[in-house]
Amino acid sequence: MASIIFSPKDIYEQDFKTSMRGYDKNEVDEFLDDVIKDYETYASQIAALRKENEKLKADAKKAAAQPASVTPSYGSDGLRTASVASAQASNIDLLKRVSRLEKEVFGKQLMD
Repeated sequence: MASIIFSPKDIYEQDFKTSMRGYDKNEVDEFLDDVIKDYETYASQIAALRKENEKLKADAKKAAAQPASVTPSYGSDGLRTASVASAQASNIDLLKRVSRLEKEVFGKQLMD
Protein backbone atom coordinates (compact mmCIF):
# COMPACT_ATOMS: atom_id res chain seq x y z
CA MET A 1 0.00 0.00 0.00
CA ALA A 2 1.30 3.47 -0.87
CA SER A 3 2.17 5.76 1.98
CA ILE A 4 0.75 9.24 2.38
CA ILE A 5 3.30 11.90 1.52
CA PHE A 6 1.58 15.05 2.79
CA SER A 7 -0.33 15.64 5.98
CA PRO A 8 -2.98 18.34 6.26
CA LYS A 9 -0.45 20.42 8.18
CA ASP A 10 2.15 20.05 5.39
CA ILE A 11 -0.36 21.28 2.83
CA TYR A 12 -1.37 24.20 5.03
CA GLU A 13 2.22 25.29 5.58
CA GLN A 14 3.27 24.96 1.93
CA ASP A 15 4.39 28.30 0.49
CA PHE A 16 4.65 28.91 -3.24
CA LYS A 17 7.00 31.39 -4.89
CA THR A 18 5.36 34.18 -6.81
CA SER A 19 6.35 35.24 -10.27
CA MET A 20 5.20 37.87 -12.67
CA ARG A 21 2.60 35.64 -14.30
CA GLY A 22 1.93 33.37 -11.33
CA TYR A 23 -1.33 32.01 -9.98
CA ASP A 24 -3.69 34.02 -7.81
CA LYS A 25 -2.50 33.33 -4.28
CA ASN A 26 -6.01 33.53 -2.78
CA GLU A 27 -7.38 31.03 -5.29
CA VAL A 28 -4.53 28.60 -4.56
CA ASP A 29 -5.09 28.99 -0.82
CA GLU A 30 -8.82 28.28 -1.16
CA PHE A 31 -8.11 25.19 -3.22
CA LEU A 32 -5.53 23.94 -0.73
CA ASP A 33 -8.02 24.52 2.11
CA ASP A 34 -10.43 22.16 0.32
CA VAL A 35 -7.63 19.63 -0.16
CA ILE A 36 -6.86 19.81 3.58
CA LYS A 37 -10.52 19.14 4.42
CA ASP A 38 -10.48 16.12 2.11
CA TYR A 39 -7.30 14.80 3.71
CA GLU A 40 -8.82 15.14 7.18
CA THR A 41 -12.01 13.38 6.02
CA TYR A 42 -10.01 10.56 4.43
CA ALA A 43 -7.89 10.16 7.55
CA SER A 44 -10.96 9.91 9.79
CA GLN A 45 -12.66 7.45 7.41
CA ILE A 46 -9.54 5.28 7.30
CA ALA A 47 -9.31 5.28 11.10
CA ALA A 48 -12.99 4.33 11.43
CA LEU A 49 -12.68 1.56 8.84
CA ARG A 50 -9.57 0.16 10.51
CA LYS A 51 -11.39 0.12 13.85
CA GLU A 52 -14.39 -1.61 12.28
CA ASN A 53 -12.10 -4.10 10.53
CA GLU A 54 -10.42 -5.03 13.81
CA LYS A 55 -13.81 -5.44 15.49
CA LEU A 56 -15.05 -7.71 12.69
CA LYS A 57 -11.87 -9.79 12.86
CA ALA A 58 -12.33 -10.21 16.61
CA ASP A 59 -16.00 -11.17 16.12
CA ALA A 60 -15.01 -13.71 13.45
CA LYS A 61 -12.44 -15.25 15.80
CA LYS A 62 -15.06 -15.53 18.54
CA ALA A 63 -17.57 -17.12 16.16
CA ALA A 64 -14.98 -19.62 14.92
CA ALA A 65 -14.05 -20.58 18.49
CA GLN A 66 -17.66 -21.25 19.56
CA PRO A 67 -19.15 -24.64 18.64
CA ALA A 68 -22.26 -24.75 16.47
CA SER A 69 -25.39 -24.87 18.59
CA VAL A 70 -28.63 -26.55 17.62
CA THR A 71 -31.85 -25.39 19.25
CA PRO A 72 -34.83 -27.64 18.52
CA SER A 73 -38.13 -25.94 17.79
CA TYR A 74 -41.42 -26.80 16.14
CA GLY A 75 -42.76 -25.22 12.97
CA SER A 76 -46.33 -24.26 12.15
CA ASP A 77 -46.89 -27.68 10.56
CA GLY A 78 -46.01 -29.42 13.82
CA LEU A 79 -42.79 -30.88 12.42
CA ARG A 80 -39.62 -30.46 14.38
CA THR A 81 -37.21 -27.98 12.82
CA ALA A 82 -33.76 -26.90 13.91
CA SER A 83 -32.19 -23.47 14.23
CA VAL A 84 -28.57 -24.10 13.41
CA ALA A 85 -25.68 -21.73 13.99
CA SER A 86 -23.60 -22.97 11.08
CA ALA A 87 -24.48 -23.87 7.49
CA GLN A 88 -22.68 -27.20 7.73
CA ALA A 89 -24.78 -28.38 10.67
CA SER A 90 -27.89 -27.17 8.86
CA ASN A 91 -27.02 -29.21 5.78
CA ILE A 92 -26.42 -32.32 7.87
CA ASP A 93 -29.79 -31.91 9.58
CA LEU A 94 -31.53 -31.46 6.24
CA LEU A 95 -29.90 -34.58 4.83
CA LYS A 96 -31.01 -36.59 7.85
CA ARG A 97 -34.59 -35.35 7.49
CA VAL A 98 -34.65 -36.13 3.77
CA SER A 99 -33.28 -39.60 4.45
CA ARG A 100 -36.00 -40.26 7.04
CA LEU A 101 -38.69 -39.03 4.65
CA GLU A 102 -37.36 -41.21 1.84
CA LYS A 103 -37.46 -44.23 4.13
CA GLU A 104 -41.07 -43.47 5.05
CA VAL A 105 -42.19 -42.88 1.47
CA PHE A 106 -40.07 -45.30 -0.51
CA GLY A 107 -39.33 -47.84 2.20
CA LYS A 108 -42.68 -49.53 1.73
CA GLN A 109 -42.13 -49.72 -2.04
CA LEU A 110 -38.68 -51.21 -1.57
CA MET A 111 -40.07 -53.87 0.76
CA ASP A 112 -42.62 -55.02 -1.90
